[in-house]
Amino acid sequence: MREARSFGVEAVVLRHVDYGEADRILTLFTRQLGKTRAMVKGARKVTSRKAGHLEPFTYVKLQLSKGRDFPLVTQAETIDAYLPLREDLVLTSQAAYVLELVDRFTYDEGSDSTAIFRLLTETLSRLAKKAEPWLATRYYEMRLLDHLGFRPKLFACAVCGNEIQPQDQFFSFEAGGVVCPDPGKHEELRRTERLQLQPITLEALKYLRHFQRSSYAEAGRARPAAEIQQETETLMQGFFTYLLERELKTPGFLQQIRR
Repeated sequence: MREARSFGVEAVVLRHVDYGEADRILTLFTRQLGKTRAMVKGARKVTSRKAGHLEPFTYVKLQLSKGRDFPLVTQAETIDAYLPLREDLVLTSQAAYVLELVDRFTYDEGSDSTAIFRLLTETLSRLAKKAEPWLATRYYEMRLLDHLGFRPKLFACAVCGNEIQPQDQFFSFEAGGVVCPDPGKHEELRRTERLQLQPITLEALKYLRHFQRSSYAEAGRARPAAEIQQETETLMQGFFTYLLERELKTPGFLQQIRR
């Protein structure tokens, strides 16, 4: 059976780099293939008809053909450009954070990408419609952790398994979730397993639990105070940094813009 010379994909453009004198290599997250790369011949020429469809944050339908090093983009059609994301610097930064997470956590030609692709496009659409950025981003983080297999333990102690009581707790990146406030147990674990504990208030924990078990419509009822928003944002970004074993680039940029 002959291999197809060309094939179609739906994709979100994550980033691109210039290549040679006029070409461009795209990093894409696709519904069909997961993360992949493709080359656009002549993309940097003024006469290129494809370039406008292939900017970051753009949801596109592409026709690809087999190339020597990368598939070649032969046709490009924009499904959604999410234009409001380009008109507001805070929304641009939030969208860049969303793309950075999926880019950092996925590998080329991954399998079972449909759920993550849907989550990605839904989140970009929510941000473009100027939904509450904190809500859209926290919900995205929680669902992405589910899909990646890093679902945090929020209802029972990640160390001893006891049910979490209605009081302020700790969160351990190493243990992957909430740790009940037992000073003796913590002291032993800190010595033997180098367990680091981050304080988490009961209020912040309630919202993280709410996002983990709710639909987006249900999660939208959340109305946390500003300090709780900041606490959950800092905690989640710290968890992602721990899992990646390196700093994320976009949170720092977002903080600068807010200031």
